[in-house]
Amino acid sequence: MEGLEAYDYHLPPEQIAQEGVEPRDMARMMVVYREGPFRVAHKRVRDLPEFLRPGDVLVFNESKVIPARLLARKPTGGKVEILLVRERSPGLWEALLGPARKAPPGTRLLLLSPKDLAPVPGLQAEVVAVEEDGVRLLRFQGDLVAHLEEVGEVPLPPYIKAKIPMERYQTVYARRPGSVAAPTAGLHFTPELLERLREMGVELRFLTLHVGPGTFRPVKGDPEKHEMHAEPYAIPEEVAEAVNRAKAEGRRVVAVGTTVVRALESAYREGVGVVAGEGETRLFIRPPYTFKVVDALFTNFHLPRSTLLMLVAAFLGRERTLEAYRLAVAEGYRFYSLGDAMLIL
Repeated sequence: MEGLEAYDYHLPPEQIAQEGVEPRDMARMMVVYREGPFRVAHKRVRDLPEFLRPGDVLVFNESKVIPARLLARKPTGGKVEILLVRERSPGLWEALLGPARKAPPGTRLLLLSPKDLAPVPGLQAEVVAVEEDGVRLLRFQGDLVAHLEEVGEVPLPPYIKAKIPMERYQTVYARRPGSVAAPTAGLHFTPELLERLREMGVELRFLTLHVGPGTFRPVKGDPEKHEMHAEPYAIPEEVAEAVNRAKAEGRRVVAVGTTVVRALESAYREGVGVVAGEGETRLFIRPPYTFKVVDALFTNFHLPRSTLLMLVAAFLGRERTLEAYRLAVAEGYRFYSLGDAMLIL
């Protein structure tokens, strides 16, 4: 496998999208083909029905972003930022803290209102343990979930400098809370586009993979030694059946986003197909990887040297991926979470 520098490309900062296009499906879409000579088509997301067929199974991630960024202070006055990862049991959360070195086990934290930075009555937490990768276990006193909309903020990626309304960083079909970052490929879809796809005979199916903070974690050094954070997923019985039926009948399974790819590929069992149920995945898809489930991919343009770019390179081929990215830069496409889209067929 190539080293980290093999997944680098130059991106002018002004092409990092700071806000989403409205309406959502007016974002640009580069269509790239896996087979034959390198060729692309420059379209809009609303043109997606031109490239799908009746009988295709289009799979979405319906995870919903929670306002996972919290502000707190210690009784001594020091400020601490909390990024919730997931709730392990009622009131017990995995979280990342900054600055973490100043929050050893036993540290008490008073939750602050983001509006006026005043303590929220009856809501505090204690650091009870430090786990791998610096993850802290926090035990909350008071009903955090009931107050989350009040005390939490959307943990936007660090490259987005603008304030984004919560609803613009959610897919229109999000309904299962748990992600700390949006499954961003889905941000391009509107209710009208979804209805057009249904009417033409595309099967729309929904699974859940809750995106963790590992999505922001850069790859450092040898990609072979990079470890992914565990992320929980759930695949309903009817989704597994629809995917397996399509594979058996030679119809395409089209993933909307890298999270869907990782969930489906993680749930695949040789000789059985995709297995329904809940699980956790640490699957790091990079070249060379043989895809067992996914036949086509709708995704965004990803950061250099990222695990997401490596997944795309595994699906499309590294050279072809970098050629497509160079063309996207030259053609003025918008990059990253709120940017334009790529359809790989």
